[in-house]
Amino acid sequence: MADVNGRRPQVLFVYYTHTNQARRVCESMAEALRSRGCEVSEAGIEFTDPRYAKNFSTFPFKHAVFSILPLLWPQLRRKTGQIRIPDEAKSSSYDLICFGSPTWFFRTCMPLRSYMKSDEARRVLAGKPFTAYVVCRRYWSLNLKEVKTLGTGQGGEYLDGIRFTYEGGQIRSLLSLLSYFGKGEMRERSLGIKIPPTNLKPDFVDPAHAFANELADKLGQSQQLGESSSSHASDGRPMQSPLPRTGRPSTSADPQ
Repeated sequence: MADVNGRRPQVLFVYYTHTNQARRVCESMAEALRSRGCEVSEAGIEFTDPRYAKNFSTFPFKHAVFSILPLLWPQLRRKTGQIRIPDEAKSSSYDLICFGSPTWFFRTCMPLRSYMKSDEARRVLAGKPFTAYVVCRRYWSLNLKEVKTLGTGQGGEYLDGIRFTYEGGQIRSLLSLLSYFGKGEMRERSLGIKIPPTNLKPDFVDPAHAFANELADKLGQSQQLGESSSSHASDGRPMQSPLPRTGRPSTSADPQ
């Protein structure tokens, strides 16, 4: 997939992960996009805020509950914190940006929120289409809605989002996740209650590839439109025409 000048679509993934779930989705989607001829950059945000960095310096957590509890009130108030932004997430040369975030206390995680409110994100997003994915137990639509609001506020155009949820109902999935936070491994029981496996479901790769292929289709369509209307410069600058929305219903509008 390349335009008349031989330039391939440039895609950027920006995500935060502590348990590697958001990274796994990123790598799966990036694999599909590269197979379609896209050039993909992956940028994992580092959480360096001294108020929380000690608790997030290792995995498993020292304490499954008390290590994350200090983030409850800041998360509910949508606060930001100190982060390290990779160089890949500072360039404005991309045609599509994809954000990945776990859900922390009903909200987009603080590290990604902090990036999306930064000057670097404003440069990356200005006039560009973006999409998002969420990895979580529950409350994915609140997370996607926040990413959409942050991204459009920085000048981007939201296309669509997708979620990857964990197994189990409200209580058992919480017990399972907390058990994993504290032990760093899957267990069959917590507090005497049988619990399901946590983290991404084994078949997450299929919807990740399908979503990525839809994005690749739209990138190809946008290139064709750009070539026919000369909407991008002949010197190889990024496409200026926004991508069409994907053909799938937006998951952010679905009920929980």
